[in-house]
Amino acid sequence: MARSPFGYADDVEPSGADWPVRVLPPAPRRRRTEYEAGGGGAGLAAAERLGPDGVVEHLLAAGLRGRGGAGFPTGRKWDAVLRHESRVVPATVVVNAAEGEPGSFKDRVILRRNPHAVLEGALVAAWVVQADRVVVATKASFTEERAIVDAAIAEQRDVADALGVEMIVVAGPAEYLYGEETGLLEVLDGRPPFPRVAPPYRHGVDEVGSRDSNEPADIEMTDADLAPPALVDNVETLANVAGILAEGPDWFRAVGTDASPGTIVCTVTGATARAAVGEVPMGTPLREVIEALGGGARPGRRLVAAMSGAANPILVGSALDTPLSYEAMEAAGSGLGAAGFLVFDDETDFVALAAAASKFLAVESCGQCTPCKQDGLMIAHGLDRVRRSAATPHDLEVVDERVVTVADSARCSLATQHQRVVGSIRAAFPEQFDAHVHGRVGEAPVYPFAPLLDVRAGEARVDLHELDKQPDWTYDRVDSGKMPAERLAVEGGDEERVDRATLLSRTDTSRAP
Repeated sequence: MARSPFGYADDVEPSGADWPVRVLPPAPRRRRTEYEAGGGGAGLAAAERLGPDGVVEHLLAAGLRGRGGAGFPTGRKWDAVLRHESRVVPATVVVNAAEGEPGSFKDRVILRRNPHAVLEGALVAAWVVQADRVVVATKASFTEERAIVDAAIAEQRDVADALGVEMIVVAGPAEYLYGEETGLLEVLDGRPPFPRVAPPYRHGVDEVGSRDSNEPADIEMTDADLAPPALVDNVETLANVAGILAEGPDWFRAVGTDASPGTIVCTVTGATARAAVGEVPMGTPLREVIEALGGGARPGRRLVAAMSGAANPILVGSALDTPLSYEAMEAAGSGLGAAGFLVFDDETDFVALAAAASKFLAVESCGQCTPCKQDGLMIAHGLDRVRRSAATPHDLEVVDERVVTVADSARCSLATQHQRVVGSIRAAFPEQFDAHVHGRVGEAPVYPFAPLLDVRAGEARVDLHELDKQPDWTYDRVDSGKMPAERLAVEGGDEERVDRATLLSRTDTSRAP
């Protein structure tokens, strides 16, 4: 079996066992001829032989789970879209390429190296759910990836045309919630990325009927016979589909665990010898992945902890030996998430980490759910006082109280992430918080907790500009004090959002009953 790639540097030699390549080839396959020469291109023909129900059965038998973070069974998601088909408007397939989890870079690497696998998976999905459109939803800042995907779409045009499927790339905003699938659908509708109540299989991209407001809360449960669904899948998830159909579920299950089969593409950054992105079998211990991809600890340092982005509780000590599977990570009290692992060593100030993660989540909260934003900001402000060694024990009491309430009535997972991440760091390193509160240590530097700009040649670049973002989602010197949901609802959409909505509008949305 071939080795999987480790970062972008030619001089980075992976250590450890030979690991299979499923979605991340060692060399880029950007041209369709390169993709097909490497075995790609057979998934759609296999889907047509199997039929829609057979494709769903294959995905269920393979055990493919969404690689965007939640790990939801892919076959069940596709089946839900099939069962909620509208009699008025076709479904839409959306490729969620809005990667923004701190520490994660795997989707952009897949798009750079294997874009045709993602597009083939999306075309299979469109054929199965009778969609007439595939939207690759990425960020405006991902210029390299957008150019690669645009070129790949041009090469797949004949296949898409034969299926009656339009394929487009939409460039969206930088906000973290753009990666939340209902917030993503809001952007495709020309509005800010504020999460909805209704799931995508109940209400997708297209509007049906009239709306009385510009509020996403208005997108709730609607007539399933009218509201067109959307199938939203992550880049890595779709990159696995064609191989499963062409090779069969047993091939996919040849690696991984029973409940978490296949491979997963991991990102390793932080306090390691190098930063890297690589594909590993599910079930591989996290410590082994850190050693093989990241080269282990920096010289003279000792690994202490790791965390999967801003989405899951921190893992400390022996928990670093946890296998990378959904079931094992959950049993360890954390989660696999997008497998973007931030690694920390014995030089890390974990109070600074907690303050930075809290600020990121509080700022990125849209404000539709009051506790998420207001309690989140109180947690962030309190932790920053502790980081600066300017807090009192009462400040920590307020933090602990607000951690309990921050997720009350939350419509998306961001507030729960805030609760679990901060709570886990507080529980794992109480002595560091105590030392800051009682003046035994001085002010700690701000931890650069933000999305990645690039991982290349063993180096990770963090988007430090995001550290200046205000809670109202501006970069003004002074925060306005308004919730993003309040400010943007008043100001309305900008020209880019209008253009995006126009781009997505259909000239003919009729469908025979």
